Amino acid sequence: MIQIRAANERGHVNHGWLDTHHTFSFGSYYDPKQMHFRALRVMNEDRIAAGQGFGEHPHRDMEIVTYVLSGALQHQDSLGNGEVLKPGEFQRMSAGSGITHSEFNPSATEPVHLYQIWLFPNRRGIEPSYEQKQFAESERHNRFRLVASPDAAEGSLLLHQDAQIYLANIDAGATIARPLAPGRHGWLQVLRGRISLAEQRLMAGDGAAVSDESELSITAGDDAEVIWFDLA
Repeated sequence: MIQIRAANERGHVNHGWLDTHHTFSFGSYYDPKQMHFRALRVMNEDRIAAGQGFGEHPHRDMEIVTYVLSGALQHQDSLGNGEVLKPGEFQRMSAGSGITHSEFNPSATEPVHLYQIWLFPNRRGIEPSYEQKQFAESERHNRFRLVASPDAAEGSLLLHQDAQIYLANIDAGATIARPLAPGRHGWLQVLRGRISLAEQRLMAGDGAAVSDESELSITAGDDAEVIWFDLA
C-alpha cells in the first residue's frame, strides 16, 4: 500500500524570514490525520532568508536530522559544537536528556534551503550528542546510500531508533530499487526533480507512506534526489 502526501497539501507558513512547509502537524499547523508516520515525527522543508535563523531554543527526547539542499546553515549548541552545514551534508543531533541550539543562515545575500527531520528516539533520557557528515555523490549516484542507522553501519550517522535513512541521486530515465522486509514500513520524500513510484508521479516536496510492499522501485522523470526511511 502506498499513500501519497502531496506537496501542496502540506501545512505552509511564511514568516518572511522563514518560508516553511510541514508534512506533519508542527507549530501552528495542526491536522489530527497528519501527526506522524511510525517513528517519523517531523518533515519540514525550510527556506531561511539571508542573515536570519532560529535563536537558541531547547529540545528533549528527539532525534533531529538536518539536510541542506542549497546555501549554508550555521549550527551552535550547548555541547560546544559550532559548525557550518553545507549542501550535501547531514547533521544528527540527539536531544536526549536536554540540549539547546541555534541554527542561522550566515550568508548576507543567499537563502538556505533545507529539510529538518525529527524521529522519536527508542528511549528517553539518552545523553545528548551531535554528528555531521557528508556522503560523496558517487556513493549515492543511481543507488541508495545509507546515511543514518541504529548501528552507524557503513560510516552512517548513529540513530537512536530502529530506522535507516538512505539518500539517492537518480539520473533522468534511471530506475533504482530497495527491498522492504516483511513488517517494515517506509517513507519516501522527493527532495528534487520528478519520479514515478508504482505508476504514480511524484514531484519535489511530495512524500509517500509505504506499507505491505516488498520493494520500493523508483524511476526518475528528470534528474531527481530522494530520501528514504526504512522504519519499524
